[in-house]
Amino acid sequence: MVKCLFCEEELTDGTLFHDSDRCNSKRKEILDSITKDDRITVGLATCGISAGAQVTLDKLKETEQNIPIEGVGCAGMCFNEPVVTVRKDGKTAIYSDLTSDNVEELVESIKNNTKLQEKFIGEKLTDIDFYKKQKRILMKRCGLINPTDIKQYISTGGFAGLTKALSIGPEEVIKTMKDSGLRGRGGAGFPTGLKWEFASKPKGEKYVVINADEGDPGAFMNRILMESDPYQVLEGFIIAGYATGANKGIIYTRAEYPLAIKTLEKAIATLKENNLIGENILGKGFSFEISIMKGAGAFVCGEETSLMRSIEGKRGHPKPRPPYPAESGIFGKPTNINNVESYAHASNILAIGAEEYQKLGSENNNGTKCICLTGKIKHSGVIEVELGIPLRDLIYDIGGGIKNDKKFKAVQSGGPSGGCIVESELDTPLDFDHIPNTGAIMGSGGLVVMDEEDCMVNVSKFFLTFTADESCGKCVPCREGTKRMLELVDKISKGLAQEADLQRLKVLATVIRDTSLCGLGQTAPNPVLSTLDKFKDEYMSHIVDKKCPTQKCTDLLNYDITDKCVGCGNCERHCPVDAIKGKLKEKFIIDQEKCIKCGQCYKACAFKAINRV
Repeated sequence: MVKCLFCEEELTDGTLFHDSDRCNSKRKEILDSITKDDRITVGLATCGISAGAQVTLDKLKETEQNIPIEGVGCAGMCFNEPVVTVRKDGKTAIYSDLTSDNVEELVESIKNNTKLQEKFIGEKLTDIDFYKKQKRILMKRCGLINPTDIKQYISTGGFAGLTKALSIGPEEVIKTMKDSGLRGRGGAGFPTGLKWEFASKPKGEKYVVINADEGDPGAFMNRILMESDPYQVLEGFIIAGYATGANKGIIYTRAEYPLAIKTLEKAIATLKENNLIGENILGKGFSFEISIMKGAGAFVCGEETSLMRSIEGKRGHPKPRPPYPAESGIFGKPTNINNVESYAHASNILAIGAEEYQKLGSENNNGTKCICLTGKIKHSGVIEVELGIPLRDLIYDIGGGIKNDKKFKAVQSGGPSGGCIVESELDTPLDFDHIPNTGAIMGSGGLVVMDEEDCMVNVSKFFLTFTADESCGKCVPCREGTKRMLELVDKISKGLAQEADLQRLKVLATVIRDTSLCGLGQTAPNPVLSTLDKFKDEYMSHIVDKKCPTQKCTDLLNYDITDKCVGCGNCERHCPVDAIKGKLKEKFIIDQEKCIKCGQCYKACAFKAINRV
């Protein structure tokens, strides 16, 4: 028997609740408690907890308040965590960096109907510069609702998409998805509706999979959505199962996401209790089960064929395509794979309709995109913007510009598979068609910002180290080629290379790109080729002048103590390898053979008596 979530009486019409005055009144009551009534919330996603939000919440609950206090997800402004929102007597105040040390002052301000001014950042999100150019569709509930409270989700419009899908049938669902123009948000940008259509054709047992194996350095959009609004993702997942005819759903996520996994597990259990997964969902004759599989941290398992092998209990190796997953996937059964964000979009598309969704974004790039802003940027966090917005707006209007007002140098788009975008390219629209013109890729949505102090040779070395370590080892070009590329870049960073090594690096990168089996190897050379193209002068400086212009390549640095030395001995105390010797009140000396170029003496000298060249 299917029961109404609000009155617990039997439902017979395939809906989630009765369309009655009593049940509608209860939904409105819950909606008002979230959006209008007195309430204190604390952002409790991983970013908030790491900044001390759980301690803040616990201390708030210990105080004598007549206001409900609740943990919610992350609203995206991770740079301001812990974020606390207080609504009382119709007035709202959003506070940033509010640790447990500030709770007593906050409580006092609440009692006195005043604001804690030193922590106050706005009365609503749109007051804050970080949000003014955002378009929050997927993230509209993030930071607003308790992520595991299904009644809060439904009261804010949740499951309208699933209800619509079950009423119009699988074929019409796929048509709606195709008409919406949604392109997969995992990086390739393949039309989602078309992918679902391919998976719907074969008969028999099928799988649908959420690829939540978010491995790019500086990317955590999927984590935020799973921790802050899991029902939205799961709703889209159920819709995909219904549309493709699959009865089994698998969420493949990283074991390094314990809070996301715990939140999803709670949400899945609640869905099962309310007949939103399981047998004969809402009496519509559709059955669907969801399980979670934790990946072991291999970056290559983000590639769909490796992911499927991992689910099968095999080593995560890619395999050639065709056959594609829609023909032969997990255990040889037809399989549809999309990322977290794509499924979340599906629930919204079915709720508002394809025509409304088409109004968002730009030509051939409909909708919104969640983006991670990280690196040397003032406002790091997760944002949601319409596709087609210029990169400059993301970095300066939303991101607040470069930390410490340094000069912008580049932004890496697409993680270790992407490339760098320079200042002259910042007016490029953020979408699947224009970003590749810069030599970068859209990727899953991570943007790592770099400033004038970053060495692009060092950046290449960082990403190559990552991809070489993460190579599964199946094909020679990736297994051996990435290591040889890394050796060449390392040689350049140490001032040991010749100009001919640059040509060797280019040839090697091209061969690896053209002959590797899967996307990891095919895109591993991108950071090298991109930086070589746009920052060749930095490479030449390392090779010809034996100098790193940004002084980040420690092997090319030398530290010398000048005559400004007053003999205080502070440098000697900070040297970890006893490379500095001298007598108090006399000039100290650095033993260059022992010196490991760590820079501790340089940082410790209060008299600026140490040169770094």
